[in-house]
Amino acid sequence: MFYKPTYEVIYNGEFLGYINNKGKLQAKINEYIANGNGDANVAFVQIQSMPKYEMCLLKREVETNDEEIYDKIIGTGVSYYKYYTMILNGEEKYNLATYQETEEIMNKLKEKNTNNLDKITTVEKYDTNIVEFANVDTCVEGLYEKKPEPVVVKKTVTYSKSNGSIGSSKNVNSPGNRVDIGISLIQPVNGRISCRYGYQRSYYHTGLDIAAPNGTPIRAAADGTVTYAGYHYSYGNLLIVTHANGVQTYYAHCSRLNCSVGSYVSQGQTIAAVGSTGNSTGPHLHLEVRINGTAQNPQNYVY
Repeated sequence: MFYKPTYEVIYNGEFLGYINNKGKLQAKINEYIANGNGDANVAFVQIQSMPKYEMCLLKREVETNDEEIYDKIIGTGVSYYKYYTMILNGEEKYNLATYQETEEIMNKLKEKNTNNLDKITTVEKYDTNIVEFANVDTCVEGLYEKKPEPVVVKKTVTYSKSNGSIGSSKNVNSPGNRVDIGISLIQPVNGRISCRYGYQRSYYHTGLDIAAPNGTPIRAAADGTVTYAGYHYSYGNLLIVTHANGVQTYYAHCSRLNCSVGSYVSQGQTIAAVGSTGNSTGPHLHLEVRINGTAQNPQNYVY
């Protein structure tokens, strides 16, 4: 009766103190990671690591310090702000606070019959800094391009079309050729395989597509260090984790990235969320497994 069951909390190898209810503390931390402190446009917050809890017996007169522990943990948090960028001909032009504003801009450009509608795209982005937002009218005026007057061509022009062949690349490995990578991988998401590795109708698919609902958590396939985190053309929001033995895993088309370059991630840790950014027709994870830069068939190791 002189002791009470409690938990000691370890964070980044440092002892922070004692708590009575680890579930309550972890729930508060999870809520903070998901929503921050309620600041506008905060998409999520990244903390250095999750605390570890060890059950112990504590003298009844010793006080717990739940709030102090919570404050120390969230004090390491980095807020990521969500916004939308309008891109013209591959160049970032304007930042908007909401997706509804980008839709309004596109509708107004359609009404004005702009000549460059197919060259305007919108991407969802995340940054640790608050960016400056443009208003709708400024975006419409800056993006609009008047259609040229029709030109009468008097001479006959003959067009020819050649069919190119698709050859193998030194940066890809054949689907059935399994290379021992020396590490064990787990499935980053549960879902339906919508496109496999290898030759498709008109291109060579260097990864494996797994369809899953937008926002589905993506887990790290193995321990490693994040060596790329950002937007990369057709990949959209891309995260690259470098593992041992020259192995890298790519996680593309994400709706959000939970990690930054240099972060160490553990196998099974949530590192991103399924999305449809970049060259994508619907929410899915594009997973690649590469060894020293050469793409391998992910199904030789997972799924």
